[in-house]
Amino acid sequence: MPIGKVKWFEPRKGFGYVTGEDGKDVFLHASALPEGVSTLRPGTKIDYSFADSRRGPQVLSLEVLAEPADTRGPRRKPEEMVPLVEDLIKLLDQTSEPLRRGRYPENGRKLAKLLRALAHEFDA
Repeated sequence: MPIGKVKWFEPRKGFGYVTGEDGKDVFLHASALPEGVSTLRPGTKIDYSFADSRRGPQVLSLEVLAEPADTRGPRRKPEEMVPLVEDLIKLLDQTSEPLRRGRYPENGRKLAKLLRALAHEFDA
């Protein structure tokens, strides 16, 4: 059985892809997950079997060999988060006016990046 890594898996959609050691992508349906496993994180090392289907190669069964290492660093201290949250609140307040006028704000991408960074801190 080949060894590969999970490229991505979306549990809500019920599928994802595995990249084998040969670099080829293989479709992974949720029905191929082992009992008790409902999702896989990207980078999870797996041993899998596959077969060619009408739409290309598809995983038939798999065994999880190793979970990816957690690359998140330590959380910031809560006191350090206060100014970040307050600045983000100010930015969000400034954003509401253009939205009321039916337009997205010009700084939308920057705001999205800041929201993702803050979410990462809370999720760490």
